Amino acid sequence: MKIQWKNLISCIAIPLAVGGLSALLTRNSMDAFDSIAKPDLTPPDWLFPVVWTILYILMGIASYLALTSKKPNNAALTVYAVQLAFNFFWPIIFFNLKLYLFAFIWLVLLWLLILKTALLFYQISKPAGYLMIPYLLWVTFAGYLNFSIYLLN
Repeated sequence: MKIQWKNLISCIAIPLAVGGLSALLTRNSMDAFDSIAKPDLTPPDWLFPVVWTILYILMGIASYLALTSKKPNNAALTVYAVQLAFNFFWPIIFFNLKLYLFAFIWLVLLWLLILKTALLFYQISKPAGYLMIPYLLWVTFAGYLNFSIYLLN
């Protein structure tokens, strides 16, 4: 399969742009976040942007594989777009609005959308489905952090 570079770059740029814009909109809330109680397994602050950047790249590659496969599936790409929208709004709900319980519920819905996306991608392209697994695992961990922060604060 020949790589369609324009499509690949676009597919990677979309989740990076979504994540970057969300980070930009929540950057002023980080000082307040530093002052709240967090669970023991909270990673250092520098790790979050590194992990999210990697996950957005993997997500973009997965969407590229789904988009360019011989079995295109509009439903898979639609669910992918919806989960990306949920991903965009979660930090705003959590960091800016400080609605920790609502953010956790939102995150559970995001997790379900990621799972659905991974399963639909897997039906189209097994590697595309597998590339969504690290994202699903990180959001599982984020759920632990989110719910713990809700309980502690």
